[in-house]
Amino acid sequence: MNALLLTDIQNDFCPGGALAVAEGDRVVAPANRLAAVWELVVATQDWHPANHGSFAANHPGHRPGEIVDLDGIDQILWPVHCVQDSPGAAFHPGLDLGPVAAVFHKGTDPLVDSYSAFFDNGHRRATGLGDYLRDRRVRKLAICGLATDYCVKYTALDALALGFAVTLVTDACRGVDLRPEDSAQALAELAAKGARLATSAELLARP
Repeated sequence: MNALLLTDIQNDFCPGGALAVAEGDRVVAPANRLAAVWELVVATQDWHPANHGSFAANHPGHRPGEIVDLDGIDQILWPVHCVQDSPGAAFHPGLDLGPVAAVFHKGTDPLVDSYSAFFDNGHRRATGLGDYLRDRRVRKLAICGLATDYCVKYTALDALALGFAVTLVTDACRGVDLRPEDSAQALAELAAKGARLATSAELLARP
């Protein structure tokens, strides 16, 4: 089976959000076009408790962008974002959730962040997504969403490590780009590790 993963297409990662990605809302239209015709569609949400250790606000004297030790893992500090049940954690209102068969939450443990849709950053716990896809005999996984250089990248790397054939939908992703080259480097790394890079138009013509 061929599955499509919509990664963190949430209000806080779109323009006007707490951790807005430039043009983050531009991923919605291509994601909807793909979801309308895909065999299986799943989605993820960053779903942080308010006391999450990745929030700079929870580290007095520190600012977003700084790196701290969070339970033994280097952690970039972020603005408060995607707090559970908050408007910012909701999916972008333009995203068509009709085709979505299941939603997986990540980042729920205050002591560890979870960029990947499959595991937390320490690979200590799985989200259940890998087992869900295997149970449905998924072999090919197309990934899109936010953000290219963090959650999309680490999701794709874990998917490759788990044995899925991965396609990254380039026009349905946008990056944070703390450094201007981060997204380009993420795409190059994924391609080098075996991911296919394709536009939504290419996939609609030949999945």
